[in-house]
Amino acid sequence: MTDVGEYNREQWNRRVEAEDEWTVPVSPKEIAAARRGEWEVVLTPMKPVPRSWFGDIAGKDMLGLASGGGQQCPIFAAAGANVTCLDASEGQLARDAEVAEREGLSIRTVQGFMHDLSAFEDESFDIIFNPCSTAFAPDVLPVWRECARVLRPGGALMTGFYNPVFFVFDQLALDRGELVAKHSLPYSDFDLPEDEKAALLASSPDDKTLCFSHTLETQIGGQLQAGLMLTDMFEDGWEYLEVLTEKFQPFIATRAVKPA
Repeated sequence: MTDVGEYNREQWNRRVEAEDEWTVPVSPKEIAAARRGEWEVVLTPMKPVPRSWFGDIAGKDMLGLASGGGQQCPIFAAAGANVTCLDASEGQLARDAEVAEREGLSIRTVQGFMHDLSAFEDESFDIIFNPCSTAFAPDVLPVWRECARVLRPGGALMTGFYNPVFFVFDQLALDRGELVAKHSLPYSDFDLPEDEKAALLASSPDDKTLCFSHTLETQIGGQLQAGLMLTDMFEDGWEYLEVLTEKFQPFIATRAVKPA
C-alpha cells in the first residue's frame, strides 16, 4: 500500500503543478462568507453536503482526511473549527498553508496516508471529513478502522466515493462519450494489460493516478464493521461524466457516527 501511496502522492503533486480543479484554493470572498456562517463544501463533485450533517462546527476538532488542496479545511477554519488537514501530497498541503497564511487562519497540516492515522491519539476528533479519495487506496478497510479509532464517541465521519459500478465502464470510451461495459469488479488499474494501462495513463497527461474500485461491502459495510453507524447518504453526478450520469449517479456520500 505504501508503494501505491507514494506513486499517487507524486502524481497529486503533479496535479498541483498543473492546477487541477481539485487543487485550486478557495477565494478570499469564500473565506469572508464562511466567517459570516455562509458556506458549503462538497464530498463528491457537485452536490453540497447538507449543513445538517455538521451542526455547529465552531470549536469542534475536525480532521480533513486526504482533504488537501485549500478547498475545504480553510472553510472549516474560517467557520470557527479547530482544523487538522492530513494528506499524502505536500503540494496539496501547501495549498491549505497558503490560504491559512493569506487569511490569518490556523490549520495544522500533517503529511501522511489515510490508512495510517498513528500521528493522532484515540478519540481526537469530533468530525472527519473525507472527500472522494479512497479510490486511490488499494485497501479501504484500514481507513475506516483508523477513522473509528480517532473519532470521539458521538463524532461523525463524512466520506464521498465512487459508486463501484463506475469502474465497470471503459475509461477511454467514457472520454469519447461512449458507454462500454468492460471490467469486472472489484477493479484495479494495476490489473489492466500493459498496453491498456499505458493508453489510460497517456490519455490524461496531468492525471496519472492509479485507482481501485472497492465494493459497497467494503465502502459502506466496512464503516459498519469498524463500529460506526450510518445516519444518512446521498448520490451525486458529475458534469464531466454526463453520458454516465444520465444512466445513474456515479458518486455516493455517507455520514456515519461513532456510538456514544
